[in-house]
Order: sequence, then C-alpha cells, then structure tokens
Amino acid sequence: MNTTRSLETVTSNLKAKVAAELARTGGLLHLAPCWVPRSFLQPGLRLKLHGDDIYAYGADRGGIDERWFASTTEAANQGRVPDEGLSYVVAGRERFTLRQAVAECGAELIGQAIWGAYGRWPVYSKFFDNLGPIPHHMHQSFEQARLVGREGKPESYYFPPQHNSVGNHFPYTFFGLEPGTTKAQVRTCLENWNRGDNGILDLSRAYHLKPGTGWLVGPRILHAPGSLCTYEPQWGSDVFGMYQSLVEGRPVSRELLTKDVPSEYHHDLDYLVEQLDWPANVEPNFKDHHYLEPILVADTRAEGFADRWIVYGRLEGRQYFTAKELTVDPGVKCRIQDQGAYGLVCVQGRGTINGQPLNSPTLIRFHEITEDEYFCTERGAQAGVTFENTSKNEPLVCLRYFGPEVNPAAPAIGAQPA
Repeated sequence: MNTTRSLETVTSNLKAKVAAELARTGGLLHLAPCWVPRSFLQPGLRLKLHGDDIYAYGADRGGIDERWFASTTEAANQGRVPDEGLSYVVAGRERFTLRQAVAECGAELIGQAIWGAYGRWPVYSKFFDNLGPIPHHMHQSFEQARLVGREGKPESYYFPPQHNSVGNHFPYTFFGLEPGTTKAQVRTCLENWNRGDNGILDLSRAYHLKPGTGWLVGPRILHAPGSLCTYEPQWGSDVFGMYQSLVEGRPVSRELLTKDVPSEYHHDLDYLVEQLDWPANVEPNFKDHHYLEPILVADTRAEGFADRWIVYGRLEGRQYFTAKELTVDPGVKCRIQDQGAYGLVCVQGRGTINGQPLNSPTLIRFHEITEDEYFCTERGAQAGVTFENTSKNEPLVCLRYFGPEVNPAAPAIGAQPA
C-alpha cells in the first residue's frame, strides 16, 4: 500500500518532475491528504479519518478536525510540525510540497495574473468538522494582519450533503451582532473574559445551517460556526481573534483573542472592539448580503451533468475566491473548461479525471494516499478536464475552488438559484 511514509521527500529538480507529471496527466497534480488538528476544538468525526488516527499528532495537540486542500499555507498552531498545513504532491514514489512546486514553476501552475500579483497560490480550502460550535470570532483585515507580518482572511462556507448526514450538536451559526448593539456592550464582554461566559452571544443572532447551501464572510465580522462539516474556500492565512470566553462549558484561552494583535494592544479593549467592522456586524439584513445557494453555471442536466456555483460574490468589490460543485451522472463523461487553476476534491462516487483514478474513499488512515484530491493548472483548466463517472448507479461529485478574480462572470450574492 502506498503511504506518505513510503515516499521519498525531494526538494531538487522540481521543474522537471512537475513538467513530467503535467504532461502525463493533462495538467493535474495528484495531492495527498493534509490533516490539521486544533487543540481548542472537538472533532466532528466526518472527515473519513480512521478513529484511531484522530489524535495522530498527539492528544496534547488536539484532535484532527480539519483537512486542507491544495494548500501552500502553514497552519498557525502552537507546537506545529514544520510542514503542518502544507499539501504534498505525489509523483510516483516521490513527494514534494505544492508550495515548492508553485515557487519553482510559478505562472506555469497558477497563471500569470495570480503569480504576478501575489507570487504564490494565495488561497486554500478545507473541510472544517467539529462536534459542536466554535467560539464567536473574527479574522483580521489585511491592514490589521499586516501589523503582525501576516495577511487578512476573508472566507466562505459550503455544507456538502455527503459530509453532513448528521448535524452534530449545534447546526446553527451566529453571525455578527444584533442591530443596535453598542461598542460599550462588546467592551463589557471583553472585560468579563475571566468570569466564565462573557455573554458575547447574547448580542448576536443565530442562523440554521442547511446542507447544500453556504455563506460568504469578510474580515472583521464576528461568527461562531455551527457543527456542520464545512467546505471553506478562503484566503491563504490563519489569523483570527476569539471574542467568546466559554464554549459548551470549555474555557477559551484569552491568548486566542490577541494572538494576531500587536503586543502593545493585547490589553487595550478599545482597540480590540475597534478591530470589528461595525457597519457589517450590525447590518439588519445580514443574510441578504452573505447567504449563498447553488446556481447552475449552465443548464447541462439533459447531458447528464451539472456544474453549479457554490461560492460566489464579492467583498468590498473584490473577488477573493470562488467555488463550483460538479455532479456527473452514472456512466456519463464530460469535459469541463475553467478560467483558472483550481484545487479539487471528490466527495462522492468513483470515476476518472483526465484518465487518472478519482474516487471518494470510505475510510482514510493518517498516512494513506487517497485518489480524491488534485490540483489543476491554469493551462489544464482552460484546455478542459475530462471527468468520467464509471459507476452504473452513483453520481460522481467534486468540489473545486479558484483563486482571486479568476471568474469575473460569477454571480453576485442574491442571484436567483437554480
């Protein structure tokens, strides 16, 4: 059996190795699973990771509740292993990080526009899977994160039905603050951090989460994600600030409130309150500006497949990322062309992608290599990728996410679903 431990990790001659793989696969790089733990959360057990491997990093590191896709972003975890959060390309009996491949090959992989603007693959996606809710928190803006040498993090959510046969403890997400909430009220919550529940959720509003739908959330907006397993295209950063002191009876370390704040402001409550985007947090019609339902790219259902937008819309005029869900009926083959590079994961069924094996595994061991994840180059995407469902009975379903400004024709939030 092929495992990551059986592969040789290489760091040289990568251009030639990448070129050989792209020629063999028609623009695809096969990726191994990338697992990430969180010490302050409880795993939801819907990532298909074997139960014996939930604490593969050690119980002190916390359980694995995340799988990152096509990631060149390091996880910002205390005690992390050096490559935590980085996806590996599998090429025969060798492996190398996608980050190294992008650094070596640049525009050949991600396209000239993204390479020229960012010099890296600036986005990633993940499965985020927890037993219960997580603390009400925000992600810093680019300007705020720059103060500590990092980048801001807009993000999005989609709840794939294949990973949500159960909703776990609390399938509701709190977003923002109730209209009329004052800065003084939030400041009082921060003052009360060490008294148990600081009451921040008393100032917010919860929304029921529905599999097959999603949300788009900008930086500086408070949110306390619920317990559905979530596919999350987002910016390539791991900054956040927790504003809730107690979750399901578990204290939240105050260090998580200020971990991405300059040290001189760690006890400046006014600064912490002003980190929030107040107009966005107290917006009376919050759902109208952030809720997403799938929208057909084109009506090809009569041809046996359907490609749908699942993440779309702009934040302050910018398209940071988009995502699509492709469903191919049993026995159907289709060719899909896209504007730019993407990371892909198969969530249901079996088949091929440009002739390469593609299937959604039932159970994964920590070091196992799966056949469900690929990175597609810009050139490969524009030339077209062929998907074939080799099952006679089950649909083939894949999720893929794209980088900034790749899909200018994507719908706006509030467009009519289909």
